[in-house]
Amino acid sequence: MNVKEAFLMYLKVEKRYSVNTIEAYNRDIDQYELFLNQKNTDVLKANAKDIKLWLVSLSKDEKETSSINRKLSAVRSMYRFLMKKQYIEINPTDKIISPKQQKKIPFFFSEIDMEKLFDVLEYSQDYEGIRDKTILEIFYATGMRCSELISLTISSIDFSNNVIRIIGKGNKERIVPMSIQLLQKIKDYLKEREANFGMITGTSYLFLTASGEPLYRRLVYRIVKKYIDKVSTVTKRSPHVIRHTFATHMLNHGADMSAIKSILGHSSLASTQVYVHTSMEQLKKTYNQAHPRA
Repeated sequence: MNVKEAFLMYLKVEKRYSVNTIEAYNRDIDQYELFLNQKNTDVLKANAKDIKLWLVSLSKDEKETSSINRKLSAVRSMYRFLMKKQYIEINPTDKIISPKQQKKIPFFFSEIDMEKLFDVLEYSQDYEGIRDKTILEIFYATGMRCSELISLTISSIDFSNNVIRIIGKGNKERIVPMSIQLLQKIKDYLKEREANFGMITGTSYLFLTASGEPLYRRLVYRIVKKYIDKVSTVTKRSPHVIRHTFATHMLNHGADMSAIKSILGHSSLASTQVYVHTSMEQLKKTYNQAHPRA
């Protein structure tokens, strides 16, 4: 087992990261290793200069600062692990400064877009149409991530207490309330699911493909894009934009920041505060449109 494999195993066994997170680490470290190979060195022999050159090469490839910082974070984590396990004596990332990142206001859909999505747009009444609308309803009602939705099982839904249990990053569980209306839509979906695929058990995945297989990331993205294309002109159309939309609309309607943080599963309030900027931009727009002397 090489050092990268040992690190990925550590993420899986000790840190209990999700499959998607581990795959992301794997891709970023693969890219770093490829650069080092071109410089005739490797992970254990690399120094701070090698890492700085790698960051320069990433910036020349027109990578966004957020993408570069994510890749650097993966490499930092690996070197901290290598220090801990005494593979190396000096951590070459210790004096590396992360590139400054300009804060971006997240994309989000308007409330009118969401009304069209759920109240105007027509969905087929077969399994896929009912499933797709239920997926979109759950995304907007909970702000959950794509990976979290894919991993939902039947037992994730607590119908007696009107909540859903979501397993987030680092296998952390959070409990999110659900409306009676949404729970009824999930029940309607489950009837259609059972009619198509037979008996349901608590450990069964909640959402399935048309052939009865577990849902996968690319399909979820296709589902979101398919329907959002019909109601919105926002250029980015993904499950994560619905997550941003959920948080922004909650904040615009007076939700407490700490409550939004808990529902989204953010580890710190700083991650949630980006929606304050989104909300403020909306407030400025409304003010400028409405005030007679604006």
